[in-house]
Amino acid sequence: MDLAAAVILTVIAYLLGSLNSAIIVCRIMGFPDPRTQGSGNPGATNVLRYGGKKAAIIVLLGDMLKGLLPVAAAQWLGLADGWLALVAFAAFLGHLYPVFFGFKGGKGVATALGVMLGLSWPAGLAVLGTWLATAFVFRYSSLAALTATLLAPLYAWLILGSAEILAMVVVMGCLLIWRHRSNIRKLLDGSEGKIGR
Repeated sequence: MDLAAAVILTVIAYLLGSLNSAIIVCRIMGFPDPRTQGSGNPGATNVLRYGGKKAAIIVLLGDMLKGLLPVAAAQWLGLADGWLALVAFAAFLGHLYPVFFGFKGGKGVATALGVMLGLSWPAGLAVLGTWLATAFVFRYSSLAALTATLLAPLYAWLILGSAEILAMVVVMGCLLIWRHRSNIRKLLDGSEGKIGR
């Protein structure tokens, strides 16, 4: 694989990740900037609170695709695991720190799911299944995200078996947990909002 092509794809992955679906969708649909509403997080869960299910679903799909597409392209080009992991991480990092929105992005849950689906659909489905099961039982989106995040390295290790990709998933998980630190505090003190409220 040509080094220049791998570097270019990594840059493209970051730029694609920097396109925040929540902010773009809310502008198009005439809703307020999600960074000024609810939790202030530009993500699907916050958009659901005031923009409704349609807007939230579009945001969710948009954030997933920007994680999935660059990774799928890297797979198609036959990148080695090290480069594949870098492309995946660049897309995720773009969502967290978007160059187009002052480096202030979302928490990265949907983009991380897209990354996992791009790396391996069984691993991605395992992460999604963990999120859905936890959300269904406990009704907390943040708890579902944290549970899926903690189990993602296990799925990556069992299904993918690549040291480079496992390391990337661990680092991605650490950043996801860091971005959810306020949610963790709210979960502990009982003030976290439940899904549907």
